[in-house]
Amino acid sequence: MNREDARVSNPLVLNFRAFIGRAYPRVIGAHRELSWIFFNTLLPLLSVAAYVFVYAALGAPAAFAGFVILGGTMVAFWMNVLWSMAAQLYWEKEIGNLQLYMMAPMSRMALLGGMAVGGMVMTSTRAAATLILGVLIFQIVLVVVNPLLLAGIFLVTLVALYGMGMLFASVYLLYGREAWNISNLLQEPVFLGAGFYFPVQSFQRILGGPGRWIAIGVSLIPMTLGLDAMRQLLFPELLEWAFLPADIELYILIVLAVVFVFLARRALAYIERLAKQEGRLTQRHL
Repeated sequence: MNREDARVSNPLVLNFRAFIGRAYPRVIGAHRELSWIFFNTLLPLLSVAAYVFVYAALGAPAAFAGFVILGGTMVAFWMNVLWSMAAQLYWEKEIGNLQLYMMAPMSRMALLGGMAVGGMVMTSTRAAATLILGVLIFQIVLVVVNPLLLAGIFLVTLVALYGMGMLFASVYLLYGREAWNISNLLQEPVFLGAGFYFPVQSFQRILGGPGRWIAIGVSLIPMTLGLDAMRQLLFPELLEWAFLPADIELYILIVLAVVFVFLARRALAYIERLAKQEGRLTQRHL
């Protein structure tokens, strides 16, 4: 066995190559079509601007416009999770690539990990543009209270969010056919529930006790707690709108990240067992 064969047979090297190979198209491909940069950065800012003007017309504190800008920034990551993570394996099955992935001697988690990291890098362009343009156009003042905590919450939020995307990818594939409809179903309700354009504490202030339970329920979506914590660290003048203390939300996000990645691994293992033992990738009744 020569040196190259030994490297290929090394599981760590093989899975690392699979990881890089799946991340590469998303990192490079996003910048090959320049028109996508326009459509993915400037046009989404229009919907964000609508909420900013609503808050301004109502005479809300200026920091509420910052809430909207930050929420619009994170929308890019949620949309990427829905369409480029959750539905990806189903689409790969439709175009005939999934069989190759299942036969390849690699970990399927390396495959999904590459998709996740590539998606994060690809989406960062739109997210950064929305944040920078929004701050400059609407003159938002950001006060970074704790830079390290802010960076940690942002990164853990993305890990938990893309862990959820990995889990959804397996679930979509398992139940088949409805991937497109499920993504559409989860899109707008999550915009409302996770508080992309308003603080999630509003549920409790408006609805009372039931509103608090709604806020607790939607906290299973990592974006809910991540946005709430980042807003606390960027707009400290409106801490009364915080749902939970930022450090507590960080701990919960870490737990969510571990749980979602673990469940994604279990779901992938189940799909692999179906593929190897029964020659199928979906539930029998479908």
